[in-house]
Amino acid sequence: MQNKLYFVFIVICVLFVGLIGRLMYIEYTSGDKYEKIVLSQQQYDSQTIPFQRGDIMDAKGTVLATCVDVYNVILDCKVLNANEKKIDSTVGYLKQCFPEIDSDNVYKQLKENKNSQYVVLAKKVSYDEMQSFQSIMDDEKKGEEIAGIWFEKEYVRKYPYNSLGAAVIGFANSTEGVIGLENQYNDVLNGTNGRSYGYYNADSNVEKTVIEPENGNSLVTTLDANIQTVVEEAILKANQEMAAETGQTLGSDDTAVVVMNPKNGEVLAMAHYPGFDLNNPKDLSAYYTEDQIKAMSEDDKSNILNNIWQNYSVTKTFEPGSTFKPFTVAMGLDSGTLKGDETFFCDGYQMVGGWPIGCVKRDGHGEEDIRWALANSCNDALMQMAAIIGPVNFSKFMSVFGFGQKTGIDLPGEASTASLIYNEKELEEREANLATNSFGQNFNVTMVQLASAFCSLVNGGDMYQPHMVKRIVDSSGDTVKEISPVVMKRTVSKEVSDMLRDYMLTVVDEGSGKKAAVEGYQIGGKTGTAQKLPRSENNYVVSFIGFAPYDDPEVVVYVAIDTPHVEAQDHCSYSSYIAKDIFTQILPYLNVKGIPVTSQE
Repeated sequence: MQNKLYFVFIVICVLFVGLIGRLMYIEYTSGDKYEKIVLSQQQYDSQTIPFQRGDIMDAKGTVLATCVDVYNVILDCKVLNANEKKIDSTVGYLKQCFPEIDSDNVYKQLKENKNSQYVVLAKKVSYDEMQSFQSIMDDEKKGEEIAGIWFEKEYVRKYPYNSLGAAVIGFANSTEGVIGLENQYNDVLNGTNGRSYGYYNADSNVEKTVIEPENGNSLVTTLDANIQTVVEEAILKANQEMAAETGQTLGSDDTAVVVMNPKNGEVLAMAHYPGFDLNNPKDLSAYYTEDQIKAMSEDDKSNILNNIWQNYSVTKTFEPGSTFKPFTVAMGLDSGTLKGDETFFCDGYQMVGGWPIGCVKRDGHGEEDIRWALANSCNDALMQMAAIIGPVNFSKFMSVFGFGQKTGIDLPGEASTASLIYNEKELEEREANLATNSFGQNFNVTMVQLASAFCSLVNGGDMYQPHMVKRIVDSSGDTVKEISPVVMKRTVSKEVSDMLRDYMLTVVDEGSGKKAAVEGYQIGGKTGTAQKLPRSENNYVVSFIGFAPYDDPEVVVYVAIDTPHVEAQDHCSYSSYIAKDIFTQILPYLNVKGIPVTSQE
């Protein structure tokens, strides 16, 4: 008997060793396969935890773009079907909290997708709606009547001020910036999704691992929301008045304004009309009637939206007109070809290459020096100056001022003007090119290009790279990157800058820019009226660029109205009125000093 027991024991040990060996072999050769089979039979749970896209703020911390959390209502058919007694009560509570959920659809999903663990019942419900259902699930008694419902968190982009700074800020679809800063800084604003994964074991205990998401960084821009508001209201007011003059829907094809700090290249405001609502960027109801919109083809709508979404100050090119005249004067003074004491005689036109090119005043201004040539916006005198400056110097300074070059502003879609200006050879070969260029016709610029160059004319000669973002911060508000002002080049001497400021003060005090004057402040500037191609259609870009205060400029305002809808475009003064409106409001806000008042006894 004892021998038999020994034998049985040995056989059992051999079988155990064989079994262990077999298990080890199976684990080594097919472990992954059987692990997947086991996991597939369990209630596996894996969810993406979305990152939060960074905010876009103005220079003072006002939030211009942010994310708010929304929730998708998810039905786990497998779990709810396993708790059959809870189906009716769960459907009832869903209908109570989410009116948009169709009860019949829930029953249909439970029947047709019995084992599905992911059926979306409602998308992007608000936090309050989600919380109302969550409170029922958390209730000790009512929660027992619910099964198979969970929430998937998402973020949607919201713009608290709707249309404010629309073309600059841009908008984002989900996590992809479409235009503006949302597009330019897309990678900075985006983060990395996290994940929650694990499984429910036989005892319904959750075995879970969570990898937290990394939220995107935020942008602190150079914009000032208060100045941006002033600018947009001034633009809208002027366009409403222009539209009323002719009974048209829009006041102009385009109106744009750039406000810059000439001491560092920061853009304080950048606006474009017509604008749009960032929270509903495809809505055209602000500018067209319902019948007009219905009559539009999809291509028509697309073209209109693309035009509205473009940032005119950066993406559009145009002939600058007389706002360029200070640059011609600067070329002469800085090159030494003009001394500053010259006089010119204007008889109303200048013969160039055998052809008369007219002045704004057809019967002539008579004799005038450089100051009054600018103040009167005299084409004849400017053509005479350009002839003295010569093609070599003119072409050289066009490059010095950055015309024909991109500024490198941190916004998408900056237009190139490289092929839209004349080189030295082309200026030499045809006299009319040099003559017309002298007063801002026959070549193209962008607003941001001219504004940046103009800042250097009035700040002592330093040309700063224009920029929209001054700081990048993380989700805790700590600075990730500080963006310092960049001086790209030196354009003119301080002496020339001083002279030009003095000349342009006369333009506003006594010359063509008087309608932009603001009582109590010394403002310098220059008006512009450029005839568009084709010339026969008599459409114009009217503009004004100015600075304040005269002796130490702290702000530059550039206004351009492309094709104002008024009877006589070439006599349109709305650009000066817009500039005056803006200066009147922002100079006190910026604590810009006014003209000293002396007491009289």
